[in-house]
Amino acid sequence: GGHVRGDFIYRLLQPKTQGKIDIVLYLVFFFPGVTALIISGWKYAARSWQYGEVSVNSPAGVPIFQFKAIIVVAGILLFIQGIAQVCRCIIAIKHNYWIEADEDVFETEDLLMQEANKAEKDHIT
Repeated sequence: GGHVRGDFIYRLLQPKTQGKIDIVLYLVFFFPGVTALIISGWKYAARSWQYGEVSVNSPAGVPIFQFKAIIVVAGILLFIQGIAQVCRCIIAIKHNYWIEADEDVFETEDLLMQEANKAEKDHIT
Protein backbone atom coordinates (compact mmCIF):
# COMPACT_ATOMS: atom_id res chain seq x y z
CA GLY A 1 0.00 0.00 0.00
CA GLY A 2 2.84 2.43 0.62
CA HIS A 3 3.93 2.64 -3.01
CA VAL A 4 0.50 3.06 -4.53
CA ARG A 5 -1.06 5.02 -1.67
CA GLY A 6 1.23 8.03 -1.89
CA ASP A 7 -1.67 10.47 -2.09
CA PHE A 8 -1.80 12.60 1.04
CA ILE A 9 -5.53 13.25 0.76
CA TYR A 10 -6.33 9.54 0.52
CA ARG A 11 -4.39 8.90 3.74
CA LEU A 12 -6.55 11.41 5.62
CA LEU A 13 -9.76 9.55 4.77
CA GLN A 14 -11.44 6.93 6.93
CA PRO A 15 -10.86 3.30 5.92
CA LYS A 16 -14.55 3.07 5.00
CA THR A 17 -14.17 5.89 2.48
CA GLN A 18 -10.85 4.50 1.22
CA GLY A 19 -12.55 1.15 0.63
CA LYS A 20 -15.33 2.81 -1.37
CA ILE A 21 -12.84 4.66 -3.54
CA ASP A 22 -10.75 1.53 -4.05
CA ILE A 23 -13.68 -0.68 -4.98
CA VAL A 24 -14.84 1.82 -7.62
CA LEU A 25 -11.32 2.07 -9.05
CA TYR A 26 -10.99 -1.72 -9.16
CA LEU A 27 -14.31 -2.07 -10.96
CA VAL A 28 -13.77 0.81 -13.40
CA PHE A 29 -10.07 0.43 -14.23
CA PHE A 30 -8.40 -2.69 -12.82
CA PHE A 31 -10.81 -5.45 -13.84
CA PRO A 32 -11.46 -4.14 -17.38
CA GLY A 33 -7.71 -3.71 -17.93
CA VAL A 34 -6.81 -7.15 -16.65
CA THR A 35 -9.68 -8.69 -18.61
CA ALA A 36 -8.33 -7.05 -21.77
CA LEU A 37 -4.88 -8.46 -20.94
CA ILE A 38 -6.30 -11.96 -20.55
CA ILE A 39 -8.34 -11.82 -23.76
CA SER A 40 -5.62 -10.32 -25.93
CA GLY A 41 -3.00 -12.56 -24.32
CA TRP A 42 -5.17 -15.58 -25.04
CA LYS A 43 -5.40 -14.66 -28.73
CA TYR A 44 -1.66 -13.96 -28.87
CA ALA A 45 -0.74 -17.23 -27.14
CA ALA A 46 -3.27 -19.31 -29.10
CA ARG A 47 -1.85 -18.07 -32.40
CA SER A 48 1.65 -18.89 -31.20
CA TRP A 49 0.64 -22.41 -30.07
CA GLN A 50 -1.21 -22.97 -33.34
CA TYR A 51 1.88 -22.72 -35.51
CA GLY A 52 4.42 -23.82 -32.88
CA GLU A 53 6.33 -20.54 -32.79
CA VAL A 54 10.08 -20.74 -32.38
CA SER A 55 12.62 -18.02 -31.64
CA VAL A 56 13.88 -16.24 -34.73
CA ASN A 57 16.94 -15.15 -32.74
CA SER A 58 18.15 -18.69 -32.14
CA PRO A 59 19.77 -20.80 -34.84
CA ALA A 60 18.49 -23.88 -32.99
CA GLY A 61 14.87 -22.74 -33.33
CA VAL A 62 14.08 -22.79 -29.61
CA PRO A 63 10.32 -23.14 -29.10
CA ILE A 64 8.79 -20.11 -27.37
CA PHE A 65 5.06 -20.67 -27.79
CA GLN A 66 4.68 -22.01 -24.23
CA PHE A 67 6.15 -18.80 -22.81
CA LYS A 68 3.42 -16.73 -24.45
CA ALA A 69 0.88 -18.61 -22.32
CA ILE A 70 2.46 -16.93 -19.29
CA ILE A 71 0.71 -13.71 -20.36
CA VAL A 72 -2.65 -15.39 -19.82
CA VAL A 73 -1.57 -17.03 -16.55
CA ALA A 74 -0.29 -13.70 -15.22
CA GLY A 75 -3.57 -12.01 -16.15
CA ILE A 76 -5.60 -14.69 -14.39
CA LEU A 77 -3.44 -14.41 -11.27
CA LEU A 78 -3.84 -10.62 -11.32
CA PHE A 79 -7.60 -11.05 -11.63
CA ILE A 80 -7.66 -13.35 -8.60
CA GLN A 81 -5.57 -10.84 -6.64
CA GLY A 82 -8.07 -8.15 -7.62
CA ILE A 83 -10.92 -10.26 -6.22
CA ALA A 84 -9.02 -10.58 -2.94
CA GLN A 85 -8.48 -6.81 -2.85
CA VAL A 86 -12.18 -6.16 -3.48
CA CYS A 87 -12.96 -8.47 -0.55
CA ARG A 88 -10.58 -6.40 1.61
CA CYS A 89 -12.41 -3.25 0.44
CA ILE A 90 -15.78 -4.73 1.39
CA ILE A 91 -14.49 -5.57 4.87
CA ALA A 92 -13.06 -2.04 5.21
CA ILE A 93 -16.41 -0.56 4.19
CA LYS A 94 -18.34 -2.73 6.67
CA HIS A 95 -15.98 -2.46 9.66
CA ASN A 96 -14.05 0.78 8.97
CA TYR A 97 -10.59 -0.81 9.26
CA TRP A 98 -8.15 -2.51 6.92
CA ILE A 99 -7.15 -6.10 7.53
CA GLU A 100 -3.48 -6.18 8.46
CA ALA A 101 -1.05 -8.52 6.72
CA ASP A 102 0.04 -11.65 8.56
CA GLU A 103 3.05 -11.39 10.85
CA ASP A 104 5.28 -13.14 8.33
CA VAL A 105 4.45 -10.70 5.52
CA PHE A 106 6.58 -7.56 5.40
CA GLU A 107 7.38 -4.93 2.83
CA THR A 108 10.95 -5.07 1.54
CA GLU A 109 11.60 -1.56 2.85
CA ASP A 110 10.53 -2.61 6.36
CA LEU A 111 12.90 -5.59 6.26
CA LEU A 112 15.76 -3.40 5.05
CA MET A 113 15.09 -0.87 7.82
CA GLN A 114 15.05 -3.65 10.43
CA GLU A 115 18.36 -5.00 9.11
CA ALA A 116 19.89 -1.50 9.08
CA ASN A 117 18.74 -0.84 12.65
CA LYS A 118 20.09 -4.19 13.79
CA ALA A 119 23.44 -3.58 12.05
CA GLU A 120 23.63 -0.11 13.63
CA LYS A 121 22.97 -1.54 17.09
CA ASP A 122 25.56 -4.27 16.53
CA HIS A 123 28.08 -1.68 15.36
CA ILE A 124 27.51 0.51 18.44
CA THR A 125 27.99 -2.35 20.91
